[in-house]
Amino acid sequence: QVQLVESGGGLVQAGGSLRLSCAASGSIFSINAMGWYRQAPGKQRESVAFITSGGSTNYADSVKGRFTISRDNAKNTVYLQMNSLKPEDTAVYYCNALSGKDYRSNWGQGTQVTVSS
Repeated sequence: QVQLVESGGGLVQAGGSLRLSCAASGSIFSINAMGWYRQAPGKQRESVAFITSGGSTNYADSVKGRFTISRDNAKNTVYLQMNSLKPEDTAVYYCNALSGKDYRSNWGQGTQVTVSS
């Protein structure tokens, strides 16, 4: 089992920045990849960015050039640096970790990001 705890959400004006953190604990050795998803009211949860154990990254087209995912292996933490935020980035952001041979999905509790215009 992998436990994930997010932090760093909040209210920011359009054009501003926030950094989300996701601290992993438990069976961290089994993690294959970690990433961020978001879900806006009335919309489906969507992938934002992820980073593999090898360091490869991938981003949704809507955030490319504005968001950066990174990790600190010593702290078992993944970050999402969000710059040039837009009102459409408003959502609950969830940390996700894929673990084990079956790439089981583990979720954090979510953190609210609100971008005002």
